[in-house]
Amino acid sequence: MDKLRFGPAGIPLALTKNRSAVEGVRKTAELGLDAMELEFVYGVRMPPDTAAKVKSTAREVDVALTAHGPYYINLNSREKEKVEASMKRILDTAKVAHVAGASSITFHAATYMKDPPGKVYDKVKECLKDIVKILKEEGVEVWVRPETTGKGSQFGSLQELVQLSKEVEMVLPCIDFAHIHARTGGKYNSREEFAEILSYVESELGRELLDNMHIHVSGIEYTKKGEQNHVNLEESDLKYLDLVETWKEFNLKGVVVSESPNLEGDAILLKNLYYKR
Repeated sequence: MDKLRFGPAGIPLALTKNRSAVEGVRKTAELGLDAMELEFVYGVRMPPDTAAKVKSTAREVDVALTAHGPYYINLNSREKEKVEASMKRILDTAKVAHVAGASSITFHAATYMKDPPGKVYDKVKECLKDIVKILKEEGVEVWVRPETTGKGSQFGSLQELVQLSKEVEMVLPCIDFAHIHARTGGKYNSREEFAEILSYVESELGRELLDNMHIHVSGIEYTKKGEQNHVNLEESDLKYLDLVETWKEFNLKGVVVSESPNLEGDAILLKNLYYKR
């Protein structure tokens, strides 16, 4: 990607009328932002003609798009039908995202269900291999990005996702810095630790990843078990000023998606800090 872009997870809150994805993209640009995540968290229901309009509008106003799949995905479900349904939700997200011009989709891949992490990893890997194979056969070109998760009970440590990225083509991690902070009980909250994350992914996956980032960030509240809920950056202990400085140090490119309750407010805050406005 050409630079590091910033935007909200979903239609900006400032858009009070005609809250469609097309108008959301336009509003995002009006706010001075240049990215937006299409939120399919409660289901993938965007018709192809709408997706095509989203694509043309995003190109017109220079807004880069990503997409978030449904919440109810668990590739480690005990029931085969639920695994198949989860795979279909990821595939549906990817197909609509592709038509809409999004470059990348993300989702929470699985929960451990008290299974050994290695067993869950193997199951997720086989599912993702099948998903990528289907997408390639259908000419769907998007990055498939499992997200780093905020609880120890959820599959999705950074190490797991980096390993998946090395073993399955078209798979890369979506790095949620707030989730990593919460998952580790408050660690990864300094310039040194943020740099450790980026140095690690660069050493394992190459500079290409740093030029093609899909980042989530928000304020976050957590307990010993991990993530509790998202809050605005200024209401949390996440050292977002240090985080932004680390992004600059590594000269990242790609998309930063704000998942704070004040969606575009924190996206604007981060963009202004990054570009010193």
